[in-house]
Order: sequence, then structure tokens, then C-alpha cells
Amino acid sequence: MDASAPGYADYLTDADLRLLAGVVGLAAGAMARLADDPAAIEALLADQRVFEAVFGVTDPGEMVLVSPFLAFGVAVHRAVADLAAMDYLPERSGLRQRIPVFDTPELRDFLGSAQRRLFLAQLLASFTRVASGRYRAAGGRARTRRFSELDPVRLAGLLDVVPEDSRPGVYRRLGDVSLFLAGVFPDYSAMHALGPVDVSRLLRSARVPVRERDDLAAAPALDLLEYLGARWYRAALATAPVRTAGLDVVGEVAERFRQARRVLNHLADRYLVGSGAGGDASWLPRPGTS
Repeated sequence: MDASAPGYADYLTDADLRLLAGVVGLAAGAMARLADDPAAIEALLADQRVFEAVFGVTDPGEMVLVSPFLAFGVAVHRAVADLAAMDYLPERSGLRQRIPVFDTPELRDFLGSAQRRLFLAQLLASFTRVASGRYRAAGGRARTRRFSELDPVRLAGLLDVVPEDSRPGVYRRLGDVSLFLAGVFPDYSAMHALGPVDVSRLLRSARVPVRERDDLAAAPALDLLEYLGARWYRAALATAPVRTAGLDVVGEVAERFRQARRVLNHLADRYLVGSGAGGDASWLPRPGTS
């Protein structure tokens, strides 16, 4: 694994840093320097003692107060340890059906990047509060439409009304919601598959060539989300006026979207919203509730 993970301290609260330091018994002086030491923060996120402090509490009266970002960062780093000891992960072959897939080497490689680990923690934390609202759509008779970050169809409608310089952000968020839905709520996504009209709208918004649309329209829900999510991430990269380090990671995830989705499936099943989850599922709003 690479040694540095710039960005973690920007998202951790003072309470998070105190918990990290306290769990492993850092002295006051060392704690004060922790925020300036990305490698030390990553080491603590991967520490078994920190995992137990965040996810090992079973008595509600003893719950540890941490930010969602810290919890997700710990879960992502726990997945690194999980995958090191696993030969396969279950994959959805149908609604609530699982088959073993021996792709853990590729998933371990995906998590081998500090920036991709940070990306997943940021992604999950970004959906603890979901933006929604209304906008005016012109063309013919002006109408008021709703949008929600958990509804890719409504979110894609913003592409028709936002200024050109805002479109990269919309494309990026469309990629995010595709990865979030396919990764954290895959069964919901399969159960509430989009209808033909909505699929057609999404394919147009992603500028999918007409000759490819018929085959994609018939694809399973998770396959469609994977395809669209990767395409929207690439669109964000292509239309952004300035290339940043953060966008470079978006480009990497676009090329490895399925691996990112599979890692999130594991996190959701084991730590976030699955039956064996030790985390607080209320951090993540369920689709259809916004």
C-alpha cells in the first residue's frame, strides 16, 4: 500500500481525532500532531482497536460518538484486512441470490491505493445528507421539476437546465449515485429496476450512441448502473475545465467501476446495512425515502 493518504484530516472532527488518539493511547503531544500526519491517520483507521471502538460496541448506552466519515474510513480499511484473508466474495446473481466469485485479488488491488480508499469513504459520507429540491424547466410551457441525489433520473434532468460549467459536477454526482445504489443497495436497485422510459432518458443523458441503446435497455439493473456510472464519471473528467488530483481518482474508478461496486457490496453486507452490520444504518438514507 502507498504510504500517504492526503485528505483524511480535512474530514475528521476534533472528536474523531481524540477517539483515534485515545483508543491507542497516544500522548497529548502526539495527538496534537496527528492531524498533520496522513500516514499515521491511515494506520489508525486500519488498527483493530479502532475498529472495535467504532463497530464493536453492542450496548446502545455505550455507543461511541464519531462522524460518519470516520466510521466509513474505518470500514473501508477493515475491508482491506477482510480481503487479505478471503478467496472469494459472493456476487448477486439475482434478487437476494449469491454465487461465489473469485475476484478478491482485483479487489485487493483496487484498495491498494490510498486515494481510492479515501474516495470510497468520501463517497459514503457524501450520502449521509442527500440534496433535493425543485428547479424550473424551460421549453414550451415552463414547469417546476423535482430532483434528488438518490434518484438518477431526476438528477439527470438537471443536465438540461444547468449552465455548461456546472455540468461536470452533475456528471460526477450521477456517477456517485450509480456507484452508491449499485454498491450499497444492490437488492433495492434490482427490485426497483427502471422502466423503459426512464432507462431511455438516462441513456440519452449519458450520450450513449443510439446503436447501443437497445442492448443496454434490456440489461440487468446492476449492469446498467455500472455502465452508466462509469460513463458519467468519464463525462465529468472530459468536461471539467481543470484536471485535479481528485478527478484523476474519478477517472481510475471509472475504469474499475465494478471493483469499486464489489467492495461497497462487501462493506454494506458486513458493516453498514446488511444483516451482520455493526454500523449505524441510519447514517445512510435508503433509496425511495428522499
